[in-house]
Amino acid sequence: MSIETPLPVLKPTDFASDQDVRWCPGCGDYSILAQMKKVLPTLGVPREKTVFISGIGCSSRFPYYMNTYGVHSIHGRAPAVATGLKCVRPDLQVWVITGDGDGLSIGGNHLMHAIRRNLDINIVLFNNRIYGLTKGQYSPTSPLGQKTKSTPMGAIDNPLHPLSIAIGCEATFVARSIDTNINHLGETLKRAAEHPGASFVEVYQNCNVFNDGAWDYAKDRDTKLDTTLELQHGKPLLFGKLREKGIRLNGMNPEVVELGKGITEDDLLFHDERSPEPSLAYLLSRMRYEDGFPEPIGVFRCVDAPRYDALINGQIEEATQKRGQGDLEALFNSGDTWTVE
Repeated sequence: MSIETPLPVLKPTDFASDQDVRWCPGCGDYSILAQMKKVLPTLGVPREKTVFISGIGCSSRFPYYMNTYGVHSIHGRAPAVATGLKCVRPDLQVWVITGDGDGLSIGGNHLMHAIRRNLDINIVLFNNRIYGLTKGQYSPTSPLGQKTKSTPMGAIDNPLHPLSIAIGCEATFVARSIDTNINHLGETLKRAAEHPGASFVEVYQNCNVFNDGAWDYAKDRDTKLDTTLELQHGKPLLFGKLREKGIRLNGMNPEVVELGKGITEDDLLFHDERSPEPSLAYLLSRMRYEDGFPEPIGVFRCVDAPRYDALINGQIEEATQKRGQGDLEALFNSGDTWTVE
């Protein structure tokens, strides 16, 4: 009779590498790293089955600080590397760590295709609205008019909105959190990890050196209850210090209303993260503080769909059963060949 050896119980410290963390003091990346190390032991996935893949940027130092497998790849290409790894090793839990510059400029194409394929990976995008590693140039998410080293008269590009892009690609799991909201951030990362398919999490992250205070309105203790709205599945969209305000639809447009004076919770928009139609999730992703709306945090969308990695491995298995194991040497020498001298 064989006796199974129980798996060791892992702790957050087990996921910390021996590398010195080299982010600027006070950077929001520290919080994301800490919450990741807290979440991973709860997932029951061994360290040797966990991989972090990054591109280039401050966020992309992440794999060095995790006591797991990791790949520090090239600029913007982390989703492509993750696609290859997940397809040949579907047993691995794969995380992509990226930023607004790495993921949405040179890496935008790769990010979009990884999401639309519903590859079973977890993508975490640190959004600080600036290029930090290269010392303060404007990024694809910098707001119009922002003055930086590369836009001394103000940015004139319309900013990209990460969640809108992800939902436009029909991502099956989309969420947002904030670096200083540690409990919410941890729970969001946990839900992303547990989702079977592509999960996309945007984290509002402060760069205290080159763009300090970019998200103060969503973090300040005195204002955050009025400027953010925590999404809860099946619940009305309520916010405010006394939860006295809400969001309702006026035609196809959201509007802020105050409860009372004939307006009740039943008049408000109710959140449905499991709706197969992504239009309402997209509408929520378009609510901006600068337009007078609270910005939603939490899970915008969580639905099931076929996964690319499962489908491609299913095709390989089917082809192998019908035709037998492939022979690369025979394939290379089949058909017309020629010799170059």
